[in-house]
Amino acid sequence: MKSEVMSTKETEKSILSAQKFELNGEVISAVPFGSGHINDTFKITTDAANNNLYLLQRINHHIFTNVDGLMNNIEAVCNHLKAKLAHLGEDEVLKRTMTLVQTRDGKKYVKDEAGDYWRVFLLIPETRSYDILETTSQAYSGGMAFGQFQKQLSDLDPKKIVEILPNFHNIEFRLTNLRNAIAKDPVKRVEKVQDLLDYIFEREDKMRTILEMGRANRLPVRITHNDTKFNNVLLDKDDNVQCVIDLDTVMPGYVAYDFGDAIRTIINSAAEDEADLDKVVLNIPLFQSFTSGYLSEAKDFLTDDEVDSLIYAVHLLPYMQAVRFLTDYIDGDTYYKIAYDEHNLVRTKAQLKLVQELEANHAKLTEILAENLLSK
Repeated sequence: MKSEVMSTKETEKSILSAQKFELNGEVISAVPFGSGHINDTFKITTDAANNNLYLLQRINHHIFTNVDGLMNNIEAVCNHLKAKLAHLGEDEVLKRTMTLVQTRDGKKYVKDEAGDYWRVFLLIPETRSYDILETTSQAYSGGMAFGQFQKQLSDLDPKKIVEILPNFHNIEFRLTNLRNAIAKDPVKRVEKVQDLLDYIFEREDKMRTILEMGRANRLPVRITHNDTKFNNVLLDKDDNVQCVIDLDTVMPGYVAYDFGDAIRTIINSAAEDEADLDKVVLNIPLFQSFTSGYLSEAKDFLTDDEVDSLIYAVHLLPYMQAVRFLTDYIDGDTYYKIAYDEHNLVRTKAQLKLVQELEANHAKLTEILAENLLSK
């Protein structure tokens, strides 16, 4: 959770921005909210009788440069989800989907004098999210949430959604960036990581499997979330599925990428930047529970080839993250925030150790996927 202390100037700016939206009541407070690293988020409280709460966000337009496209994507996805859930009644729909609040002149966002972009969502009450999974039941709910999210969007035309971050999960693009960094070697680090580069390039052919399946028209392009870490799921007080949040990266893609990235973040028993590689081991029960929850929803719409692609993504996503960390390390740490000089190198080694563990347990993970398919 971010600190709830911010400067008077920042408080005033966020309140002024919030006042440009159609809120119920007058704004009485704005405090930092959540654990996100991209956008700045504030909880807005008004003086309305029902004490309405809103989420105000300053969009990081340096990363999301197409703000119009971004907001049109979110509106299209939210409207589609609301239509799917309309039979539950308005109150339930507001609990299960994100709701954009319009500006006073009927737009989706505002741009202030400083060039910052702001938007507002209704805050969904009585929910919680977890940065770290604690139980297998939570893992099941997380899998169910993302499977349900994909299923509900499976009939939304991908052509209506803009690719906000092109090539985000394109491993060929990531490997090209790595090779470019190697060729430039701006801070002379290539020699000390040659063993890691050898490991990565030995695996590049099989890591293209999903791309090749797509190019052969074996995988349909669908609407996917593309940032399926567990804290992007809201659960209720009993840890049941409530809502999938953080829709900035919703784009056309392959469903396997969502599955693989979720597994990358839950199956590792250690932190993403764990220096002691002996601690990087697999939490198989969490994999089992997430997979069971995911397939309980996704099996209804997945093709046989999409099911086959899931295990490839389990290997691909930590591999791709290692490629990205190592590229940044070789480039001189220009993209990811680091806490110390070798931070990106430590991250790289941890992700590659995870790849190694996944390879060693490939047969077991494949068996779990097959068993869950048969049981649903």
